[in-house]
Amino acid sequence: MNPLSPSERQALKARAHALNPVVNLGGKGVTDAVLAEVERALAAHELIKVRAPAMDRDEREALLARLVADCSAHPVQHIGKVLVLYREKPPEPPKKKADAPRGKAGIPKRRGKKAGAPTRSARPGSRSASRRPASGRPQRRRPPSRSGRGRSGN
Repeated sequence: MNPLSPSERQALKARAHALNPVVNLGGKGVTDAVLAEVERALAAHELIKVRAPAMDRDEREALLARLVADCSAHPVQHIGKVLVLYREKPPEPPKKKADAPRGKAGIPKRRGKKAGAPTRSARPGSRSASRRPASGRPQRRRPPSRSGRGRSGN
């Protein structure tokens, strides 16, 4: 596991700023359930915050070291009662392309609209057809009149 460079750490701090803590530690401290939850959160999010309110500074430093060792993560930041951890997601293997459904002659079936089907703007009563002029540009809306009676004589 390569340590983070200062520029990577700075970028991760910026990303973590808007995050809320995902894991909150209680009075029991670090248990197996807490470690499992940190593992799950790192697998889902890569970058997480852990809040440890019931500990003093030295205990939080030890907690950060333990989480980094047990979860094979990188420490990003430790400010007050909040710890920030990062573990890069492993790259996903490429997905196989699904075969297209085939017709009688072994030719892939067409998906989507049928050939010759009317488009939405060509349907009678279509809102989009009535709002647009023949040029295809939307009409400008006039601001309401100040008299409150709608449009005046124009």
